[in-house]
Amino acid sequence: MRILRMYVGDSADVELDANQIDANPITLYDGPVESFLDGSLGTLDPGTRLYGRVWTSGPQVVVRYYEARPPRADTVPICAVVRLGANQLEKRPESKPGTAILEFSNASVFVVDSFR
Repeated sequence: MRILRMYVGDSADVELDANQIDANPITLYDGPVESFLDGSLGTLDPGTRLYGRVWTSGPQVVVRYYEARPPRADTVPICAVVRLGANQLEKRPESKPGTAILEFSNASVFVVDSFR
């Protein structure tokens, strides 16, 4: 990750689902997700696609990213998670099993050294 000039704790804003940009609320599903960066993260430019996985089984959504595809470049491995303060990744009560209805379509992505 140092080659990408990304270090643990670095962050940027991200649209959680490339298919639901600026939607309020949005629905995320268990499984793969394609997101994109709203700002720069290390050498990754805005518009970079992030590929990862969503888990909705708990009270809050968990999103982990494994790959990034910058515009007009090859896919690179990354290790990053979505975080948002004040329980804003908490699922709405009407969320059905395997889904998470969230108030906002965007959050922050943080670089981590491993998934826990």
